[in-house]
Amino acid sequence: MGWFSRSDRSAAADPRHCVVSVLESSGSASVGAGVLLTRDHLLTCAHVVNDALGRGPFDPRRPAERTVPVALHGPATTVRCEARIAHWVPPRRRDGSPGSPGDEDHEWLGDLAVLRLETVSGRNVALPQWLPMTVGQSLRAWHSTGLSHSFADVRVKTCDETVGYVDGDATGMAIGPSYSGGPLWSVGDNAVVGIVAGHVMPPNDPHSGRPLPHSSQHIARRSWGIPWQRIEAELRAAGGAELFEAPEPDPDDPAYDLMVDLVDQHLPMSVRRIEYAQAVADQCGYNCPDDRSAPTPEEFAALLLSEPRALAALVELMRRREPTAVPHLLAAGRLSAVPRLLSPREHRKLMRQLDALPATLRARLPEVVRAALPLAAAVPGESTKAVLDHLECLPGDSRTDADGLRVPGLLRVVEYLAALAPPALQGSLRLWTMSVVDRLGIPATSLVERRTDAEEWARAEQERTAPARVTAQVERAGADSYRLRVWCDQGDGPRQTSVDAETPRSGAAAARELLDVLDALYRAAPDRGRPVLELVVDRDGLNLPADEWGGAGPCAFGADELPGVLGAEFPVVVTCPELLHRHERFHPDWRHRWRLLDSDALLTFDDPTQGRGEVYGAVLADKDAVRVAVDVPFRSRDEIVQTCLMMGVPVVMWDRGRPDRSHALARLSTVPVRALPEGTRAYRAMSLGSPSQYPGRPVLAWSDADRSVPRLQLAEPRENS
Repeated sequence: MGWFSRSDRSAAADPRHCVVSVLESSGSASVGAGVLLTRDHLLTCAHVVNDALGRGPFDPRRPAERTVPVALHGPATTVRCEARIAHWVPPRRRDGSPGSPGDEDHEWLGDLAVLRLETVSGRNVALPQWLPMTVGQSLRAWHSTGLSHSFADVRVKTCDETVGYVDGDATGMAIGPSYSGGPLWSVGDNAVVGIVAGHVMPPNDPHSGRPLPHSSQHIARRSWGIPWQRIEAELRAAGGAELFEAPEPDPDDPAYDLMVDLVDQHLPMSVRRIEYAQAVADQCGYNCPDDRSAPTPEEFAALLLSEPRALAALVELMRRREPTAVPHLLAAGRLSAVPRLLSPREHRKLMRQLDALPATLRARLPEVVRAALPLAAAVPGESTKAVLDHLECLPGDSRTDADGLRVPGLLRVVEYLAALAPPALQGSLRLWTMSVVDRLGIPATSLVERRTDAEEWARAEQERTAPARVTAQVERAGADSYRLRVWCDQGDGPRQTSVDAETPRSGAAAARELLDVLDALYRAAPDRGRPVLELVVDRDGLNLPADEWGGAGPCAFGADELPGVLGAEFPVVVTCPELLHRHERFHPDWRHRWRLLDSDALLTFDDPTQGRGEVYGAVLADKDAVRVAVDVPFRSRDEIVQTCLMMGVPVVMWDRGRPDRSHALARLSTVPVRALPEGTRAYRAMSLGSPSQYPGRPVLAWSDADRSVPRLQLAEPRENS
């Protein structure tokens, strides 16, 4: 396909503008470099990507679910964007032995990663030429920042087509940390001949581990890189041939002749064909000539049946101006195995929206697929991208309208996923499916029917999978003496189960009573998970150590019995209606925050000088915060906790046992909010086995706006009144 091409390389490319900074995923510092390979792809080392994601340098796992932040340095501006793994060749030992390279390895194979730019592209920067590395070439490398003064000049000393060793000049910069992945630029050829991979460091003192004083016998300024010869061979072997040339269509593709006729019929004028061809090439990362020539119908059809997203991109462009052509193009595309459902723009938008979903919801994707497409074959792969790639190839569902147009399987899955998503993300996903359905010409009523199916499934799923809940009102009746009233909610509302709410009992006795109720519920429906125990307390009972009630060893229950610690066996949360209903003007805020619960937005108070006024202002200022961590000493902790509860923060965490920084809060602050009850239970269990490693005593206050604490029941006369 001469009109569409992958390479648009220039001998006049500015090497500095081809250097891409690979950034930390949690910050803005650069950890390594990359180099533009196509307008939409950059090449770097796999160990640079691992470093950016906070993983071990030789971790072989493909980081399929993660995006990598990068910075493109143009002639006038620097643009930060996200990139996603397109091809992954992990480091491997050069001698062929199993396992990843270690400290004893000075060279290795693989160690390549190709990243696809997700939000912007390097199309405004001239792409560099690539040539083989040869002995004697004078090369230049840049630090990952791309700063003009950071270049290091080196010369190729040896190159065996696999590894090329380069020595640096005695003056100027030396290749070192953060040069990895960057281009080795041949000054004489004005082309890239490889990328930096490693550096030979001077020896360290065997006792202290520190570098020895410099000696003339030490190696100085020696590094090694991966030659272009090996880069191209390894990427082709990894399925990346399309990075180097446009793919060729299958000559026996049954759709080819029909597609040629359709292009000729609907785009007969060369001006209109040029316009659409350039737009499709731009979306799909191809280059085209600027001499105002037009592709032949055969060339255009060949692209549509060799580039998986080209046909969807063309339909997306033509659906407003050439609507009569769209059904014919789509019908022809269905005869071929190549075209995918989504255009590049639609695919990128969907991936961004899926990235925005809570991790707990993304993890349910296989479950959602099974529910949305019960008759489909098993979905291969574990990554979101692998699942989506498979779904794009599936036909529509089993229902059909009179015109035969079906809702594609992928769109049905997205509708089911949206039914579980938080409101804001749900709206975005549904707008996305509506736009794709509109492009495909599928009746909106078909999508509405599938959306209704999804909503019904989500309601049933919520009722089926929500753990049972036991609510216990606990009132102090003296030293280690408590009155207990218990309700059980299995999804149909709370029903009182306690028969004696007046007789005081000890903490251990109360634990045994509650454990009996919780254990019976758990054994009755183990698939729903461990029931949650909700302790209803007054403001003075927020730090009641009820989760520690039970026994810490066999002596508490008899020689043949196991310990029964309430908060280690079941998730325990506290709620305080006294505070929650004290200022009902904050109830709208409470319900708003609860609707956003899956956002995981965290507000932390760790300054002991903050008083109620400062906390009041901070909570008002962050009206989307759904949980608060209070990590201050005792003297100010309770005031902050109670202020947050009165202002309708649905989830508040603190540590009742630590006067300084809490290990428990540091661990639990990274747990998704809906998993906090179970995460807190697990922490309490681990603290029993390893108290020195898990010294915290976490408390979790939980105010569910979708459930009413049995407030009326709490006000009922006691049985003995």
